[in-house]
Amino acid sequence: MALSASLFLRQSQSLVMTPQLMQSIQLLQMTHIELNQFIAQEVEKNPLLEFSSGDGETGSDRQTSADDFSDAGGGDDAREFSSESDPDWFDNGSAKPEQLTDRLDGDFENVFPDDAPARRPDAPELMSQWKSMPGGEAGESFDLDDFVASAVTLRDYLDQQIPFLVSGYADRLIAQYLTDQLDENGYLQGEVVDIAERLGTGIGEVERVLTCLQTLDPAGIFARSLSECLSIQLRQKDRFDPAMAALVAHLDLLAKRDFATLRKICGVDDEDLVDMLAEIRALNPRPGSLFQGGVSESIMPDVVVRAGSDGGWVIELNPDTLPRVLVNQTYFQTISKHATRQGEDQNFLSECMQNANWLTRSLDQRARTIMKVATEIVRQQDAFLLHGVDHLRPLNLKTVADAIKMHESTVSRVTSNKYMLTPRGLFELKYFFTVSISSAEGGDSHSAEAVRHRIRMLIEKETPDAVLSDDDIVISLKNGGVELARRTVAKYREAMNIPSSVQRRREKRAMAGITA
Repeated sequence: MALSASLFLRQSQSLVMTPQLMQSIQLLQMTHIELNQFIAQEVEKNPLLEFSSGDGETGSDRQTSADDFSDAGGGDDAREFSSESDPDWFDNGSAKPEQLTDRLDGDFENVFPDDAPARRPDAPELMSQWKSMPGGEAGESFDLDDFVASAVTLRDYLDQQIPFLVSGYADRLIAQYLTDQLDENGYLQGEVVDIAERLGTGIGEVERVLTCLQTLDPAGIFARSLSECLSIQLRQKDRFDPAMAALVAHLDLLAKRDFATLRKICGVDDEDLVDMLAEIRALNPRPGSLFQGGVSESIMPDVVVRAGSDGGWVIELNPDTLPRVLVNQTYFQTISKHATRQGEDQNFLSECMQNANWLTRSLDQRARTIMKVATEIVRQQDAFLLHGVDHLRPLNLKTVADAIKMHESTVSRVTSNKYMLTPRGLFELKYFFTVSISSAEGGDSHSAEAVRHRIRMLIEKETPDAVLSDDDIVISLKNGGVELARRTVAKYREAMNIPSSVQRRREKRAMAGITA
């Protein structure tokens, strides 16, 4: 068979993932913090991008005119600035210092404050307490931030106490090394034998210094286990008797709620055991957690939902999470006049303008997409917003994607790390997407989150004489119209950190003082 070359004309379609398209997809799933960091980097390397001010205008884009001031209600200022065409507009003596400063790029403020009239106090009733307030007594002003104490770390707190307890250069060296071995919870990491070997000293010396350090505040510090931590705190309260020592030594039985065995080991009755358990719960198992230096960050919602006057819901994007970035067209036109038509400057400006326009379009598209997804979620979960978690409907990504004519992956990216503030509280957008559970009577299906809430409510209403087993919960749910298997109930119960019916019965009976 002879081989020959031929030429064909074919037409096809293909999806090309351009770098800008990939970047748009990444912008969609960014949080507002990550988005602000990304925009800050773009503004830094693109001279045509700039952050807008609070009123939506920038200094280069703002055009001062009489119409602007008349719209704002400043008639007198409008008349003064409308005379800008007059070259001697500042000779009539009517111009204010602020206007002269803005127009002539100079400081025309009064440099003799003594000539100015006395300022009225902002709060006359507080003048005796805050002498540095405007209108108060003359004196040096202070910044309150200069007097705010920095957060004390666990290491700093212990270093203040060690010199009063440990004397001698060698003992202080051991104490400092042991302090370095503490974790964030205040527990000592490492074995005493290894520490003594590293320091080149005896095990007895390390044990002696460690015993002294365990008397420091907070109670339970420098413990090597949970039992030792609780024992240290009980000794400082003078409550470490033989019965309490036996209880602390068998914390595994306490975790299993095996109160019958604990009564035999400790040699106490039900009333004494309940008192001992109350004392154990009052202790701090993580004494070092009080000095954690991490700053708690509040979650800022991306979408705000509030009740409307017409009985519906008003859905708005949180303006605090929306980036304010503009393209400086005036600067682009000014620079383009001086750039060569075919030089590197012109190519650089064209590329910057293209990237700036793409970024603004991508941000606008991101906001529109979030708004569409949030609106559809509110429409689907209207009963939840009105009546609570019991009425949370099962929902998946495909339902929302089909309603707004988008792909499921787009909805998944939008709901990732985004939060919605509702009258019911602050929820992540993924919270509204739950698995569907069939109804026992063939009616509407139930949300898995709503079913977990029902299980939690049933267990909270238990009494010591009537503790529900997993089979009993299955029957109660079936009577309520929810068809659920026993193993699914057990899975939901364990996910909510709820112990089994045997452990709950032991604990409730011990608390009620009933003999098992």
